[in-house]
Amino acid sequence: MNHIKIFKFLAITEGISYIVLLGICMPLKYIYDIPEPTRPVGMAHGVLFVAYVIWLLLVGQQLKWNFKILTWGFIASLLPFGTFIFEAKLLKKNYE
Repeated sequence: MNHIKIFKFLAITEGISYIVLLGICMPLKYIYDIPEPTRPVGMAHGVLFVAYVIWLLLVGQQLKWNFKILTWGFIASLLPFGTFIFEAKLLKKNYE
């Protein structure tokens, strides 16, 4: 697998983990008082987030992305559905 394919995979899985954490685990914890799923899903999301940011920098360096694109890639990781949009708009159109 090359760097771009790995980055696409990380973008999708990081986005899914974020949505699961915010949409399922947090309501379970704070509304239904079921905190157990939050820890493993939160840990998985944290690892995926760090991997996403590292690969963002690696792919950005490989493809010579400017600071603006790297910034948008980082901001995308902080927003629900952001990595899906970043991956779809930038990677699918330009690097397939």
